Amino acid sequence: MDIEREKILAAIATLENPRHTYKVIVSGIGRESTAKAMLNIPQHDLCILMGFAAIVGTEEELPKELGFGMPIEITNASLYGYEGGLFENGKPIEVGNKLQLPCLSSLTSDKFVRTTDLNTGTVVNMEDYTFMYLKNPQDFIVRIISDFLPHTKEIDFFEEVKPIRFIQAIEAVEAMDVAVETN
Repeated sequence: MDIEREKILAAIATLENPRHTYKVIVSGIGRESTAKAMLNIPQHDLCILMGFAAIVGTEEELPKELGFGMPIEITNASLYGYEGGLFENGKPIEVGNKLQLPCLSSLTSDKFVRTTDLNTGTVVNMEDYTFMYLKNPQDFIVRIISDFLPHTKEIDFFEEVKPIRFIQAIEAVEAMDVAVETN
């Protein structure tokens, strides 16, 4: 989304002496647009899927590091079906962490998940599984917690995320030592 792009660029702009060079590309929303973006991405050393995330649970019941606006790394992604189960061909993909951030599991769904029987602390996104499936070994996902599921009231997403800054996520990327693996 453009709002995610703006927040990433704003965070990068605050860096005095960045260790890395950044190019921000908007992939769009959903599995198909993410796949198209990944297949057409320019030459790069490292690709990070970064954006907002809905997390299962209430902010009060989750640890402080999983609060509103906090960055997390996705290290496990699954493909979730319409009927509330994992697809047979969507077995979970697990990767090691790259940053010093909390690591969570993510479900990619063909529709927005509204159920309450998901594990507390599970992230719900429509792009994570596709990215995990297509990524290079060094690539990874950073999400910024933007809302809590199930919603207890209707929200205006764009109003809710206005105060969120991506600086903690960009600082975590800046702190990492980039070791690029090649096949």
